[in-house]
Amino acid sequence: MSVQATLSSVIGPDTPEVIDGGGEYLSKNPANLDDVVAKVALGTPETLVAATEQAHRAQKEWAQVPAPVRGRVIAGLGRLVEANKESLARLVTREIGKPYAEALGEVQEIVDTCDFFVGEGRRLYGQTVPSEMPDKQLFTFRVPVGVAVVITAGNFPVAVPSWYLVPALLCGNAVVWKPAEYAAGAARALAELAWKAGVPKGVLNLVYTDGEATFKGLEASLEAGTVNKVGFTGSSAVGTRVGELCGRHLQNPCLELGGKNPMIVTEDADLDLAVEGALFSGWGTAGQRCTSLGNLIVHREVKDEFTSRLDAALRAATVGEPGGDVLFGPMLDQKFADNFESILDTLQPHHTPLGSDSVGRITNDNPRKGFHGDAGAGLYYHPVLVDGMRTDDHIFRNETFGPIVGVTTCETLDEAIELGNAPGYGLSAAIYTTDPAKAFRFRQGIGAGMVSVNNSTSGAEAHLPFGGNGKSGNGSRQSGIWVLDQFTRWQSLNWDFSGKLQKAQMDVDTVEPEMDYRLPPELGQL
Repeated sequence: MSVQATLSSVIGPDTPEVIDGGGEYLSKNPANLDDVVAKVALGTPETLVAATEQAHRAQKEWAQVPAPVRGRVIAGLGRLVEANKESLARLVTREIGKPYAEALGEVQEIVDTCDFFVGEGRRLYGQTVPSEMPDKQLFTFRVPVGVAVVITAGNFPVAVPSWYLVPALLCGNAVVWKPAEYAAGAARALAELAWKAGVPKGVLNLVYTDGEATFKGLEASLEAGTVNKVGFTGSSAVGTRVGELCGRHLQNPCLELGGKNPMIVTEDADLDLAVEGALFSGWGTAGQRCTSLGNLIVHREVKDEFTSRLDAALRAATVGEPGGDVLFGPMLDQKFADNFESILDTLQPHHTPLGSDSVGRITNDNPRKGFHGDAGAGLYYHPVLVDGMRTDDHIFRNETFGPIVGVTTCETLDEAIELGNAPGYGLSAAIYTTDPAKAFRFRQGIGAGMVSVNNSTSGAEAHLPFGGNGKSGNGSRQSGIWVLDQFTRWQSLNWDFSGKLQKAQMDVDTVEPEMDYRLPPELGQL
């Protein structure tokens, strides 16, 4: 058995006497359930309330630190993460079962995010705005929102939190971070690196609680006025509850929710390229990304050929122990395995499962050809490509969050776009085509916040906006300069140095045109 940690919430600098009381959670390696990564002491609603109170007290002093200096703290975090890249990636692989190559990419995302926001510490620009009256000047400023409560999922246990933490801290906010219990170890590691980079405890607080305790604590903190912004990454169902709660307090949360991400394969597509993109986005991370491919919508002319090629590629892909060269490893946690079992129960007689010799959990009695490692040790599942999917199927309409993708057909691009929008999500979408006109028409018609052409539905770069519409979010965006609008508020300054009261819209000089003037014939006929 590997090294085991004992973790509890970190609230500072004045840590309350009682920070647990919510029971114990065992964070297990999903590739080897006998390996307990961490024993996590869960807090109560009062733990979250205490953390927001600490953050409320600490934020004012942090906001007085010049923004370029806060940027240097972010630079230090990036360098510390880079120096610890391999060990942090190994922890991610061990705790959530993400293949090591993907885990390295996730850690690199933190570095990229820090690199981008270092400069924003010197570019939190406002504007100098001309006034409509003399001897008067107008200005705008970005000011921090105050205290942000950030609640994150565990499928990207360090990269996605950095999308919140880095800009929030850079902008002068204090943060209370509630990570997923099943990724508690990775969260503690990232928080430690932030503290060692110079983020004061109290400015960044780490709270371990379960979902209901988090909701109750957030409700009490909003009522007390110690929370000014909520960032949430998770399911659409929980995001709806968070949005309703924040709305009661006239707050607009940053919601990054689920997806049912379509991929369109047109009759002129490069089928080999489309198969490669579908394989990675549909089954990478065992389909447990919010941007994972959900529905394949393939033109009838190439549907059989494409499906045959994808079936062969999926059968040839290696599944198994995430330290090896595998397409995907285990489910993140037992609750996701249970959910995937319920998804498999919705398969109907009109469905033809492809991609493996069986469905369900991979075991010695239900083996997968070419499996890498000990199937009985972890939460491994057969990949499934469902041929014969219909629009009234559960797997067509709902996020499945597992290694399953359905395929259906279309006759026209307009039909494909309609099918892509039908489930009501709007996070990511892709089209494979060699016709630029189809690519632009697809972009115009699809409701997703992120669109790819001849690339997979998965994959985000640190300097582009990330987020969705519909069931996938409330239009808020993370990453790049766009996330600054989540963690700052605009403040205007009206400075009159005329020595008298000048009233806007009332004391404004005007110049009236000569409205009865008409061009003379010698000019009008030139």
